[in-house]
Amino acid sequence: MIASVRGRVLAVRLDSAVVEVGGVGMFVLAAPATLAGLRVGEEALLHTTLVVREDSLTLFGFADADEKEVFEIVQTASGVGPRMALAMLAVHRPDGIRAAVAADDHAALVRVPGIGKKTAQRICLELGDRLGPPAGAAAPAAPADGGDPRKDQVVEALVGLGYPLRQAGDAVDAVLADQPDGTAAEADVPGALRAALRHLSGRG
Repeated sequence: MIASVRGRVLAVRLDSAVVEVGGVGMFVLAAPATLAGLRVGEEALLHTTLVVREDSLTLFGFADADEKEVFEIVQTASGVGPRMALAMLAVHRPDGIRAAVAADDHAALVRVPGIGKKTAQRICLELGDRLGPPAGAAAPAAPADGGDPRKDQVVEALVGLGYPLRQAGDAVDAVLADQPDGTAAEADVPGALRAALRHLSGRG
């Protein structure tokens, strides 16, 4: 297993890069966000996963350990291979994928090339809580101003799914205004996220 590569970047392409390690050019497939941080001629460190097939050895690279972890976990869902997993990271950041799975947001997953409605449903069903919650969603703390402790977490998750910050904030405000005491059925963060997504899609 090649867990990481460090070396001078020799080339950066649309979907890959070449990193020189010990005089050998390592061809690494990566998502656009990872490739955007690389500069030809500069040293780079990429976390990597080596995918072994009968006829190929393919190295996938990631900017950080979180991207790598999500890449590996989503492949435990039926029908999701390394190429589709990388495509998911090309469309969504890791927390965006977590939020989509937690909220059963099939529409967000269908935005990924190669994922249809049935595949999106299967991913949400099979992954369940394996990915964990979006950053900060597991242990909300009451804000100093006395506002709803879920707001920042749900807004962050929506931004991770690609919604503009202001639109996400307005949607969350609208949803939480209907449950001011936090005792409604959707008082938890995943529930508030689902309600916000319904609001944004016009179904709330």
